[in-house]
Formats: sequence, structure tokens, C-alpha cells
Amino acid sequence: MSSGHAGPSTPSSTPPVTPLIAERFIDIPSQRLYALSFALLIQAVKIIDFFQYLLSSEGSPTPHYGKKWLLVDLLFCVILSRLRIPRLNYANTVVVLQILSLALVDGLLFGGIRLHIFADSSSHSSRDGHVGFHSPLDILSLSSVLSFLTFGIVTSESYGGKDSHLAGQHTVRMSPISTAQLNPYSQRFCMDSSSTNVLVPVLLNNSNPISLRYTITPLGYLESSGGKIESVTLSARDLKAIENARLEQLQVAKTSKQEYFDDDVDDYDDEYAADDSHGAHPSLPRLQKTQSLVHIRVSKPGTIHLHDVNDPSGVDARISYPSEVTVAPCPSAQFVDGDALTRGDNVKCAATGLNTLDEEKDVRLTLSIYGVPPLTLKWFKEVNGRREYFVVEGIETEQLSRPDTSTPLQTSPPQEVRVPLTVSAEAFGVHTYVLESVTDALGNLETLSTRAPAKIGDLSLESNTKISRSLRVLHRPTMAFKGCGPQKPSSLRIGSNVSLVIDSQDSDDLDSPWDVKVRYQPPTDEFGKSVNKRLRPWQQTIHTQPGRRDLTVTADSPGDYTIVDIRGKYCEGDVLSPETCTVVELPKPAAEIEWKRIHECSGDTGVAVSLILHGTPPFHVYYQIQRDKEPARERVKTFHNSRGEMTLQPSQSGHYVYSFSHLSDANYNKVELQGPTIDQIVHPLASASFAGSSGRDRMVINSCSENSVEVEVNLGGLGPWNLNLQLVGPQKSETLPFSGIDTAQRKLRVAVPKDVNREGGSFEINIVSVEDSSGCKRTLSVPGVTVNVRKVKPTAKFYGKEGQRRVVTLENEQASLPTRLTGDGPWQIKYRVSEHPERILSAQLGSPNDHLRVKKKGLYEILEVSDSQCPGTVISQESTYEVDWVPRPSATISPNTVAVYEPYNGTYILPAICEGTSGHVDFDLTGRPPFQIMYNIARSSDSGGTRLLDQPTFNSIQPRTRFQLHTSEPGRIYYEVKQVGDSAYPLSKHKGVVIPRSDRPLLEQEVLMRPSARFTSFNRLSYCLHESFVPQDKGSGDGVVVLQGTPPFQLTISVQNLASSERFTETVTVQDTTWRLDLPGYDFKSVGQHQVSIETVRDASHCEQKLPDPRERSIWVDVAESAAIVPFDRREHLCVGEVAQFQLEGIPPWTIGYRVNGKAYTQEAKQSPFAFAQQQPGEFKITSIAQQQKMCKSVVTDLSYTVHPLPSAQVGHGNRIFQDIHEGDQAEIKFTLIGEPPFTFTYQRSELNTRKGGKPGKVLETHTVSAVTTTEYSIFSALEGVWTVTFISDRYCRYPPTQPDRVLDQKS
Repeated sequence: MSSGHAGPSTPSSTPPVTPLIAERFIDIPSQRLYALSFALLIQAVKIIDFFQYLLSSEGSPTPHYGKKWLLVDLLFCVILSRLRIPRLNYANTVVVLQILSLALVDGLLFGGIRLHIFADSSSHSSRDGHVGFHSPLDILSLSSVLSFLTFGIVTSESYGGKDSHLAGQHTVRMSPISTAQLNPYSQRFCMDSSSTNVLVPVLLNNSNPISLRYTITPLGYLESSGGKIESVTLSARDLKAIENARLEQLQVAKTSKQEYFDDDVDDYDDEYAADDSHGAHPSLPRLQKTQSLVHIRVSKPGTIHLHDVNDPSGVDARISYPSEVTVAPCPSAQFVDGDALTRGDNVKCAATGLNTLDEEKDVRLTLSIYGVPPLTLKWFKEVNGRREYFVVEGIETEQLSRPDTSTPLQTSPPQEVRVPLTVSAEAFGVHTYVLESVTDALGNLETLSTRAPAKIGDLSLESNTKISRSLRVLHRPTMAFKGCGPQKPSSLRIGSNVSLVIDSQDSDDLDSPWDVKVRYQPPTDEFGKSVNKRLRPWQQTIHTQPGRRDLTVTADSPGDYTIVDIRGKYCEGDVLSPETCTVVELPKPAAEIEWKRIHECSGDTGVAVSLILHGTPPFHVYYQIQRDKEPARERVKTFHNSRGEMTLQPSQSGHYVYSFSHLSDANYNKVELQGPTIDQIVHPLASASFAGSSGRDRMVINSCSENSVEVEVNLGGLGPWNLNLQLVGPQKSETLPFSGIDTAQRKLRVAVPKDVNREGGSFEINIVSVEDSSGCKRTLSVPGVTVNVRKVKPTAKFYGKEGQRRVVTLENEQASLPTRLTGDGPWQIKYRVSEHPERILSAQLGSPNDHLRVKKKGLYEILEVSDSQCPGTVISQESTYEVDWVPRPSATISPNTVAVYEPYNGTYILPAICEGTSGHVDFDLTGRPPFQIMYNIARSSDSGGTRLLDQPTFNSIQPRTRFQLHTSEPGRIYYEVKQVGDSAYPLSKHKGVVIPRSDRPLLEQEVLMRPSARFTSFNRLSYCLHESFVPQDKGSGDGVVVLQGTPPFQLTISVQNLASSERFTETVTVQDTTWRLDLPGYDFKSVGQHQVSIETVRDASHCEQKLPDPRERSIWVDVAESAAIVPFDRREHLCVGEVAQFQLEGIPPWTIGYRVNGKAYTQEAKQSPFAFAQQQPGEFKITSIAQQQKMCKSVVTDLSYTVHPLPSAQVGHGNRIFQDIHEGDQAEIKFTLIGEPPFTFTYQRSELNTRKGGKPGKVLETHTVSAVTTTEYSIFSALEGVWTVTFISDRYCRYPPTQPDRVLDQKS
């Protein structure tokens, strides 16, 4: 079993640890739960004590919280370890760490340990330029640690500031006068039915009472009444019990109400702000440090009089005025049950025909008011959400007996008063009467209405509470027919029904639903007899639907419908006009039809029909037409008047049957019609027209050099037909007969008149007459045909002389080829390009001199042409036109360029060149200058690819140009010409046109790196005299040279002695890229500074070296003799905290060896002069000094000092003493002096500090005492203040010590 994650792990062979309490009594999980719960309880109580410690005053005696909790935590940890609970059983070392951690927390919480971020004026830390030694005792001494952790149990706790050398303080206070005040905040108190007692506060000042006495006088007390005045004495325990009960009640009230208060209010303010006892003040002032608050519990009404408050000193507190307060029963008010509203009579209706209530508008209510008279009642009336407030004052009974005026005025006893209240309900809506508050003669205000009144329309008995009554005044419901009346009857179709709407114009939803009584009377004649004996009169009651104010009456019979009566849930209603709705039955439509045949020379051609229509227009007449055995087709004809005519005349011959089936009007749809049926054999008249003609426009036909034209005619009637056509020419006309045409559509060939055929022009063809098979000839007048005859064909050619039909444009630029056309436009031409002869193109030209627009180069040839009428001919000698492009510019490498061509990738490889050397390449350019050349410059990367460096563009006006090579950085450089532009193809307009990759000129060149050498760091090197110049620390980065280039390197190094101007030069061969300074042939022969410089460097590429930064070419070497240390003065005695200053000789940094009380230490110094701050008494001795990282070490034998401890002074043996004296007494202040006499010390008296942790009070007086040879000294004073020590000196030292002078750097 594991012993917990915090304890050490035990071997598996070790038997499991058994708990002290056996599991048969308490199981292991329960033991852990109890232990952890008890630990949390301890920490919770500790937090409460911490807040009490913070709220305690500086001068007031406080419990020893730190000592108490140190003991509690110690006992808990020890007992927990003895219980041996699994998972809570820790090793002894862990238990010790737990105890120390809890002790540290207790010290931080309760003042045993204080953290100071900044040192005060008395601190003796190291100054600027002084480097001192520090030991752990410099931070916390063992005694101070034990004192902090044990809170004075092991060592006495020091007071009087933050300094242990000047400890303790003696505070003298003058005892003030004690006072007590009953009800200090002038609150009012009353007892309601739910509370059994009332707490009355008593404010105490400078008093800690042991007993409190008060009396209770009954209300309305008279000596003759037989009442009794009761006297009550409360002890300190009683007062504490009352306070604890009040705090518990306050906590319950806070939890239930969930109220939150500001953090800056006092505890008592916070309690009273949340106290729900009657009379609690909403906000109370903060208590002063000397004030406290106790409470008196009063369980019955009466007048409370405070008599005396006893203090432990035996002096009674002074009772402040007023010394009494009256506690009475809380006033109350309510409605008396039994009125009309509580009996359910809470709805009233308006009078008949009136807009207001009648004599029943007044409502009589009764109020019951209880309290100390006279009473004041505040109530309000709310009508439809609008409130009106009323206040009634001076409420008391008439039989109230006043006390005798000869005796002091006493408070009257509480009385119950019944007051009648009459209210008028004059407006419609909801009337609510609510009692808001009542106030008694003592000023106790009781708020009655804590919530909003009942909702509007809520008239249940539950809405009438003890403090509210509700009443609803309703309108009388009124109804009438909507959209129907005697002057505006409602129409009824035969066999259907109609909805009659009865609408409510003035009603309340609360009165719904309504019962409406409706009577029906059938229609009668002028003698009063029923027109239809099947209809019977009736009368019925109809109910409205929930949530609706109107209702619908379904009428299926004509007659009069009348509203007889209206009744709602509460009120009877009134019937408004129109109260009667007349329903009229609509007749079905009918028609009178007359017809006659239409006869022509060929026979019957159709019928003419006349109709007289009865009903409501518009009318729709439905009829059918059947031809021979074909299915009948239904047609419809619309008439907007009561009389109409229609003609039925088919266009084809046959046996026809006409029948009229249905008739519709505005009210009925498709009523069956008993119309006539007409049987007729129809022979239609012959007709003819040109195919393609429409309306009255003539059709136009174009003829190109033919002798005849073909026209198509459409014929109607009974064939075969004979047709006569008329040809009308420019000068004469002629008639052409065509006979025996046996089809309804026929194409006829018509010869062109000779004069028109000879010279061209136009003529017309018209239809004159047509004759059918029955011999009925009919003259016609239909649109004819115009024929345009052309004898000249259109032609097409390119414009230009032979050899000049050529144009040169830029690549892909549009070219306009001029043409010459004859004929009537527009023209359609077909052409081709010589590069693609199989591809035929077409274009449409609009004018005789139009241009053919093309974009491709080549030889263009016109193949065909046609105008708007006829095809034409192409003039072959002028049918071609050539289009050519301006060639694009190009760039090629000049033949005299020294380069090797690599056919594998088409690259010219240039000779290698050193970094930074100027180089160029010549290019030959073709095109129209000036030229623009854009090329890419790339460099090979370490990953194997290339990285684009630049994409420059340069201009040239000559056909041969030169551009510089990129040699500013080493590596493989690639050049690629991407674009070439000239004046015809500038790059600004042709950015997207680049040279194909296979045609781009490519160049490569290797740029060799120049060799260079530099030092990696500029740190100075240190050597001793006569040492060789070889590496001292091979792990250091000082003296390392970094080389760049191609190994091996030839490196030349020089060493110059600045003192003798002697220079030593040596050349070394380096196979690597780094080299550490190693010149064994050179020895340092003199002290001082030496400069080591890099003179030259060469590598295998034979390129000139790169000139480095002069600061990176040289470093400095310091050569020094043995180090020395010299004191500033020759004192033998020092004090703790004083500084011993020394001058250091040599080269920094120095390493100083010293001993403190026989124990050896070392200290490093980086500058001179150097200082030691003495931190502990005893013997201090300098033993050695070395320079340059413990080099050139020297032994010191004659530097030693005696360090004396600092003197100390204590007031009250280092404790914090508080002494209270009365006027005329004196206090003895004792001073304890520690050190070697004689002593001199300074003490002072300051004002009292009233706030804990606040700034010290103002210094009132200061005195210095000299030549004191004893360790004890006393003074006597009758003044109030705080006595402390500020200065102490003995034979050798003083405290606070004098500030040492700041050691400045000495410059040679």
C-alpha cells in the first residue's frame, strides 16, 4: 500500500501501516474525510481571525493570533502523523516541512514576518562602486527567524519599527470619558404580527459594559390604570448572546434576500442595511474606533428608558439625550369582508341608452385600521391603468380618552378604527382600489401594497385581497347587420345560401359570449300573403364564438331577417339600425333566339342569328358547330348588352349542324339553354389570294435575268377553279387566264413583259376574279405582287494597282483591305487566305467602298459575291490582297564573345571571374531602335535550385549593345533574355509577349569568392609578462580567426608592442576555415598593450583578398605584472556595516582572497577602487589578490581589522507597551542600552497613531542623553504619546551608522 504521493515509497516486503483507529470502528475513507474536513475547518477559522486582526486598531490590545495558530497547526500535524491514516501518513521530513510551511503562512498573516521590497535609511547594503561579501546572516539572523516563526515563544518579539537595534516603544494614553446613547440613529421601532421581538441599538463610546439597566413603561400608562413599569438588567453575557442571535438572523436574511452591499461600509452598517426588522435605517454612518454597538431585545410594546451602563473601571457611562424610545405595535389597514365586491357583485353594466351608470355607480366599502392614533392612510384608485392617490389623516376613534393634561403626555394605546369608504365607478373599464401604506402617531410607516394590483379583467374572488378591491364597469353590447339593410338587400342564388354578418359596435370582451335572437319572415305580396308557401317564419338564438365580436347567419331562403334581442354574460344589449336584412332571390338567365339563312349564288353560305338575353350582363352564349361526320366543336360568344347578333358562315363547304347549349351571366354559370338546332348544307363563295401576303401590304419578288417568274396562289370554295391575273407594266397591262386549277394551292408561271425584260424594271401581278365549279364568278380585290427585274449583276474587287495591293501591320493588329462593290447592298462576299486555302470565310459589307477587316497575315482572295437581290461576279485580276507583319526584334550573343556553347541545354558558359570584378557581354540586336531588353539574373541555391536575384531592363539605341555581369556575390550566376522590344513592339504595350524558352539566349558564369579573414570577437586577451603567445583557454571564443574562401589559406599576422613600437610578423598556412592565435615563437617582453593584426590572406583561387572592416582585423592583448591591493586608510577597528576601501593595481578583473573569523572566502572585483561592507563582528583579513581571471596572484600579509558589533537600545525591553493613565498620573519609560559604555542615545515622543499600519504620528519632542555608563535608564512623564529611541552610540560604534563617502573612479 502506498503511503501517499508526498511520502517516501516503501518496499513491497514492508508490511502495510495500520491506522491508529481500527477499521472496525471507522473505515479508512471516513477517517480521511474527517481529517480533511477538520483541516478545512481550521483554515476557515484562521481566515476569520485574520480579518479580525486586520480590523483591530494599532493601539488596542489584540489576541496573540500568531502564537495560537502556530500551536494549533503544530498539534494538528503531529496528531495527523500519529493517526497513521493511509494516504495521509507522511514521512517525518515531510511533516517537518508541513509545520514550517504553516508557520511561515501564520507569520505572514499575523505580523510575525514582514516583507520589505526597498531598504530604509538605516539599511547598510552595498553602495555603487562597492562590492562587499554577504553571508546568510545578513538577511535573517537565527534569532529573528525563530522569533518570527514562534511569535515570541522562543525569543521575544521586538517592536518599535523595522530595526532590531532600536526596538520597542512605550505608548501613554489618557483614558477618555465613557458615554452611552439609546437609539443613536433616531430609528422608529414597531412590532408586527410575524415578529416576537425588536432589537433597539445602544451606541457605546470608550466603554466595555459589564451590565446595562433599562425600564419598560406600557403604552398609555397612568398611575391610576394599574399598569406596572418593568425594570430589566442585562449582563455582558446577555448582551453577547443578543448580538450572536442578531448576527445569525442577519445571515439568514442575507441568504434569503440575496442582497449585496458595497465593500466600503462598516460591519454594523452592513448589518443594518440588510436588517428586515421594522424601523431599520437604510444607511448608517461608520463607527469610530472607540465606538461599539450593543442591542436591547424588546418583546412587548412600551416606552424604553435607558438608566445606567456600568464599565469594568467602576465608572458609569454618561447617558446621552434622548434616553428613551417607544416601541408600539406596527400599524395595519385592510378591507372588511362582506361588502358587495367580495360577494361576487363586482361587475356593473351601463344603463339602457346611456353611456354611464345609473344610481348604482356608488360602491360602499369598509376599512379596518389599527395602530397608535391618530393614523394616516395612503391609498390609490387605478382606472384602466391610470392611478390617482389619496391621503386620509387624523384617523382615530371618537371615544378615545386623552390623558390628563396635568400629567406628562404619554403615548396612547393602539386602537382599531373602522372607516367607511364610498367610491364612484363613473368610467368604463377596470376600477382597482389598493391600500398602499399606513402611518401611526409615532411615525411608524407600514407599506401594505408590495406587489402590483390584479391584472385588468381579473375579476375572480382571489383578486379581492385584504388590501385591494376590483370592480369592472361594462358597456351595453350593441349589434346590427353589416353590409345589408332594407335599402341594400343581399342577393341569393337559387339552390345556394348567403352569409349575413351581424357585427358588434360597442362591447367588452369580458361580457362575451353573446346570445343574439334572430327572427325570419318569408316574402309576401301586396296583400300580405306568403309568396312561397313552402317557406315558414322562424325565430332562433345564435351564440358568438369565443374571442369574436361578430357572428354569421346562413340564409338559404329569401325574406327578411331581423335582430330581436341581445344578451351578454353580464349585460343586456341594444339593437342598432339596420336591424333587418332583406334577402332577394336572383332569377336564372334566359334567351330568345331567332335565325335566318344566308344565300349566295353558290347556295347557302351560313346563318344570321339574333338574340334577346334576360339576366345580369355580361352574357356568355355557348354553341356547337358540327361539319359532316366530324366531332362537334364548342364555341362561346360574349355579349355586354341584352341584345346581340352573330353570323355563322363557315369557310369550307359541307353539311353543318348549329346548336345553342348553355347561357351564363354575372350570377349563374352555364345554365342549360333550350335553343334551336339549325341544319344546313353550306357552299362557300370562291376566293383567291397570293401565298405569303398578309394584310394590305403587297409582296415583293426579285428576278435576276429570268424571262418568267413563279407566284403561288391559295384558292377557296368548291373546285376546280378558273383564275384571271392582271399584269400591270410601266406602259401597258394585260390579263392572263388560268383554268382547270384543281388544287387549293398552285404555283403559276408568269412571263415577264417584254419591255421590262429588255430594259429591267418592275411590274405588278394582281388577281382580278375567280370562278368555282358551280360557275359562280366572283370579282376580288386582294393585295397583289410587285416583281423587280434586274438585268445587271453585282461585282466585287480589291482596290489598288497591281503591285500596290499590300499592307504591313504589327503582329495581330487589324488591317482594313479596301474593296469596290457594285449592285444593291448589303453584299455578302466569300474569301480565303493562302495559308489555309481549304477554309472559306464570309463577311457582310454595307457600302460600295467598304473595307474587309482581317487580323492574320497572308494573301487574301475574293471567291464569290452577292448583293441583296442577285449573285454577282468577282473581277479575277483584282481579287487578291497581301497582308504582312512587321518582324519582332531579336537578340543574339555577339560572335566575338569568349564563351563555350553547351548544346545539351543551349547555354553559353562564360569564363570564371573573381567576386567584384567588372565583366560584360555583347549582344547583336535586330529591329527598329531604340531597343528595350528585359532579362533574368538568377543564382544557384544551396538546395540545388536557383533563386531569382533581379529582372532588370536596359535600353539601347545601337544594334550592338553591352550589359554588365552580376559579380557582387559569389556563386553560379545564370542570365536569360526574356523579352526584347523596339519602337514597333515596345515592352510597355507587349508585356505578355515573351520569347519562347527554346529561343531565349542563355548564359552561365561562376563568380569566385574573394578570400577574407576576421576575428570572431573583440574581447581583450590577457597575458603575464614573459609568457609565450599560445592559446590559454581552448574552449573560449577569444582570439579565433574566421577565414572565407577556398582552402588552403596563407595568413600573415603581425604583433605590435605599443610601448616600444616593435613589430613581429609571421605567415602561417591554414587548412581549415577557422584558426586560433598560436605564435609560440613570440614572447611578451614588456608590460602594456599589444595589438595583433591580420595583414594579408590568400586562398587557392588566387583572387585578391576582400578588405574587411578595420575593427574586425585586430584585437588587443594586455600584458601585466603581479596584482596589488592598497588600503585607503590604516584603521584597526571597524563597525558592522562600515565600509573598508582599497585601491587595486593591475588589470581587471581581480580575484581577492580574505578570511572572516578564520573562514576563507574569495570575491571578484571588476573596477578600482573596491570596498568591503562589514556584515558581522570578528576578525577580517585580506590574504591574496590575483588579476585577469585569477592570473598573476600575489600574497597579502599585512591587512587585518577588528570588526565590532553595532550598539542597540530598547524601550520597554524591546516590547510594545501600552499604558493608560488618568490626569495627574505619571508613567515610567525604561531604556535598555546594549554595547560597550559610555553610551549616548536620543529618544523622542510622537503623537498617537489611531490606524493600524498607518504612518507614524507627528514628532512632538526630541532629547539626547550623553555619558551614560549603565545599561538601564528611566524617565517619568505625564504626557500622552509614543516614546521611541532614534539613535545610540557606544565606545566604538554608533547606530544608525554614518553613510560612507562614495568612492569615485580615479583616472590617471
